[in-house]
Amino acid sequence: MSEAGLQTAIARARSGMAVDPPSSDVVAHVREVLATIPDPELPVLSIADLGMIHRVDVDAEAIRVTILPTFIGCPALEVIRASIEEALATFNRPVMVLTSFEPPWTSDRITPDGRASLAAAGIAPPDDPADIRCPYCASAQIVMDRVFGPTQCRSLFYCRGCRQPFEGLKRV
Repeated sequence: MSEAGLQTAIARARSGMAVDPPSSDVVAHVREVLATIPDPELPVLSIADLGMIHRVDVDAEAIRVTILPTFIGCPALEVIRASIEEALATFNRPVMVLTSFEPPWTSDRITPDGRASLAAAGIAPPDDPADIRCPYCASAQIVMDRVFGPTQCRSLFYCRGCRQPFEGLKRV
C-alpha cells in the first residue's frame, strides 16, 4: 500500500468509516495463506506448490478460489476444499472453492520449491519415465515396481544402485 493509501486508510479509520485493504492486497494475503495448506496426500508440499491454485478472486461479498484437481476423481478433493475454507475463514467473508478442469492440471505446474520438497522427502518429482532418477542416490538404475502406488498419481520404483524403494509422481 502506498503512503497516500495508508494515510487515507488511517483517516477513514479515525472517522469511523470501514477500512478494507485494496483487493490486490487481500488477494496476495489469501495466496500466502493458501501456500501454507499441505496437500493431504503429499503433505511435504502445499497445494500452491503442487500448482492446484488456478485463480483467486476477492470482492466485498466473497473470496472465490478456483482449484485444478490433479486427477479426475481425486479422493482428496473434499479434504482440500474443506482445508481452504477453514484456512480462509479468518477473512470474515464467505469462501467459495470452485473446481475447474480448464485448463487441465499438469505436473508442469509443480513449482521448483515443490519439486525440491518432493525429492527431499524421497519422492521422485514427475519426469519422463526414461529420465527418472532415484531421489536418494540420483542413480538412473531404477525399475518400476508397480504402476499404481498408494494413489493414482504415484508409481512405485526400486533403485538398483542404493537398493531403496521410492515413489515417483506420474508425469501428466
